[in-house]
Amino acid sequence: MTATTKRKHVIKEVLEDFSMPGRDQTIVKVLGNSGSNLHEVITPSGDRYLASLPVKFRKNLWIKRGDYVVTEPILEGDRVKGEIVRILYAQHIKEIKSNNLWPPEFNLKTNIPDIVKEPEKLKTTREDSEGEDYESDDDLSDIFVNTNRPPEMILSDTDEEDTSDEDEL
Repeated sequence: MTATTKRKHVIKEVLEDFSMPGRDQTIVKVLGNSGSNLHEVITPSGDRYLASLPVKFRKNLWIKRGDYVVTEPILEGDRVKGEIVRILYAQHIKEIKSNNLWPPEFNLKTNIPDIVKEPEKLKTTREDSEGEDYESDDDLSDIFVNTNRPPEMILSDTDEEDTSDEDEL
């Protein structure tokens, strides 16, 4: 089987052949990549351990920090205590929540950045052609937020203060 055919079958399996997590499977959140196809994960109870990515997913699918995956325990593992069985995408999470199997500790609304939590900062007032004011809410909930970068810091411009000092002289 060529690499392209293998990739096609793996992607089809992940996206289309979805089943609910079993008894011995756990939904966990990925905290980061530890190298060598090992990912640090956290359970709903707060336990941290390493989970391995199976060979069939390597170079076909990628996992980033903040993603949710389903793992099965590895009994003989010392450091690596789980193996990733399935990567959960938005439609999978929605289906799990509709069946009330989603852990309440992984509430997605707590992971939204501060700018989206405070909609009053996003309201803008504009005047239409008749001079009436109206407010519009800019809904930023659908915008992708890159969690791999620190938030930008806005520095104030100090040139205005310097020019006011010169005017007084």
